Amino acid sequence: MLTIKSSRNGNFTGAIIVALFLSIFSLSVVADSALKPLEPEKSHKTAVHDMVEQLNSRHYVKLSLNDEFSGKLLDAFLDDLDPNRLFLLKSDITEFQKYRKELDDELKKSDLSAGFFIFNRYRERMITRMQNTLDTLPKSVEAMDFSVNEDIELDRDKANWPANEAEADEIWRKQIKNRVLGLRLADKDDKGIIELLTKRFKNQIKRMKQLEAEDAFQIYANAFASLYDPHTDYFSPRISENFQINMSLKLEGIGAVLQMEDDYTKVVRLVPAGPADKQGQLQPADRVIGVAQGKKGEMQDVVGWRLDDVVDLIRGAAGSFVRLEVIPAIAKSDETRREIIIERNEVKLEDQSAKGEMIDITDSNGEVHHVGVIDVPTFYLDFEAYRMGDTEFRSTTRDVHRILGELLSQGAEGIVIDLRDNGGGSLAEANGMVGLFIESGPTVQIRQSNSRVLREGKRRSSPYYTGPLAVLINRMSASASEIFAGAIQDYQRGLVIGTQSFGKGTVQSVNELSHGQLKLTESKFYRISGDSTQNRGVIPDIAFPPLYNQEDIGESVLDNALHWDRIPQANHRYYFDLKAGLDTLQRKHDKRIAKDPDFQFLQEQISVIEAMRSKTHVSLNIDLRKKERDAQKVQQLAMENRRRVAKGEEPLEALEEEAAAELAMTDEELEAKAESEKDDKEKEKEPDPLLTEASHILVDAVPYFEPERLARRP
Repeated sequence: MLTIKSSRNGNFTGAIIVALFLSIFSLSVVADSALKPLEPEKSHKTAVHDMVEQLNSRHYVKLSLNDEFSGKLLDAFLDDLDPNRLFLLKSDITEFQKYRKELDDELKKSDLSAGFFIFNRYRERMITRMQNTLDTLPKSVEAMDFSVNEDIELDRDKANWPANEAEADEIWRKQIKNRVLGLRLADKDDKGIIELLTKRFKNQIKRMKQLEAEDAFQIYANAFASLYDPHTDYFSPRISENFQINMSLKLEGIGAVLQMEDDYTKVVRLVPAGPADKQGQLQPADRVIGVAQGKKGEMQDVVGWRLDDVVDLIRGAAGSFVRLEVIPAIAKSDETRREIIIERNEVKLEDQSAKGEMIDITDSNGEVHHVGVIDVPTFYLDFEAYRMGDTEFRSTTRDVHRILGELLSQGAEGIVIDLRDNGGGSLAEANGMVGLFIESGPTVQIRQSNSRVLREGKRRSSPYYTGPLAVLINRMSASASEIFAGAIQDYQRGLVIGTQSFGKGTVQSVNELSHGQLKLTESKFYRISGDSTQNRGVIPDIAFPPLYNQEDIGESVLDNALHWDRIPQANHRYYFDLKAGLDTLQRKHDKRIAKDPDFQFLQEQISVIEAMRSKTHVSLNIDLRKKERDAQKVQQLAMENRRRVAKGEEPLEALEEEAAAELAMTDEELEAKAESEKDDKEKEKEPDPLLTEASHILVDAVPYFEPERLARRP
């Protein structure tokens, strides 16, 4: 399965994976005097009328369509069209100010003329810019001097709009020079660079020519919807159809959620237990710049392509291979690339089901302890089997209950629930799973748009697991995962370990319009403590170093994300006084990881990444860029080898030796290798340092789970 999404903010929606095609933000067109301006259709006017009514009556947030709203809509629309401020001029922005207090009035009248006027101007500017670039590209590349000491601003989303054509020309000159330099550093000669960039611009021109009024309306409608919150979206009829296909989870591909960001196809997240997730190299925020079929297929440059066209290339029959050329998320310049080979397959329910294992932990006294681990990739329920009356239907709660019994019968002294990268799913299953660890009581509060608060949870007392418990989370743990972790923490039933979760604490519904569909936020999650999971997420009791940059990933980075707040807490008991042991557990954890080579390697990596992210400019001097690149490779190799030596492994002579070996294999050899690795993993699983340390913490915490440690009700 390969799911696609497009959003200004670039994040997923928890239980609902949205399939969108809004790739037009980064497309370009050719100058063509005969190109007719796009105009709104009657269906668009009725659709926006329906949107206004539904947003006013059903959305959790009550916004007024007034002059302030109008100004925000104008700014959001311009940011969506030209996020890096490369095409529109300051004079255009000044002219558009006449609409700053008018767009709200036009929406009330279902008038889209201003939105289409702005879109057509943007289109016109892009026509001129792309055609001029194409016409002058060979001479421009030939004239470039890479010995000059100049640099380019990396992120222009907050920069001033170009004051005039001359300033825009200079900004664009550096943009093209940076692209050429990146390709040179990727070992392409000038002839190949010119051919590649020419092909890119021609492809963009062709695709922009194919734009229709629906495309312009889609961008404008989503700029409007996004002002309510980042999970409110307009689905065109085409997108609505694709949304239903993706929700079936039966598409064959690599198992990734993708979106467009500028000219690039960006990975939002990986589907748990999908092919890309299992392969292990593709990461959230990586940018896909090339796609090839099998081992010998030609790598097709996909920079500037429509998102749905990139998806078509990546999808394919189960058992076949696809090669992706990506710019890693941590790379600040485009010359850093890697090729990833992934075997396509179907994401099946059994692959996403909960799984258990036993980990043996040796404490500081040399005593061995057995910790049961239950990995829950998503909160699932086989609705079809349940609806058909199948008494053996699969669900998260049923599977975890079974695995829990098996682990305890094998001598597990404590249980770790692994919710890392679990993006959510069925709220009922999250509630049901909490019920396996508490006697009875509420698990979540849901406040609706009318301010009515509903409480869900375990209503009847029944047997439950009473022993030591920990929940492992990370930044990609969202929605239903946060409900489970938050409830366990609020009851002081178990420790929460890891990194701050995503913060997706809202509920959406998909509603029909006269033309397309509207997904809108209708309610908000609250923990039993009264704290919202929205925006802030769940804060762990014992924190691990963050693998994902919290400035790039998470609800808090999304435009117009609903804020964190509180409501009255629900009446609930406290099982243990775990907070009393946190200082002691933290000291033991710090002492242990100070000697752990995997944790030291992780800390070093995070420091390097943070230093790279702090850069706001990059040099256009080729010698300086080479030095920076080579220094980074030396640093990464030294870090990796320090880790390997500390673990008693052989050091590497160079990075990515295994990846290079894979590229020399045939498709048949790759398939055999994949099967062999699958068998090897089943026989001898590579230790997970974060999971191992979480188990150590749980073993340290066992004394705090004694009955005499029962917490008092506040």
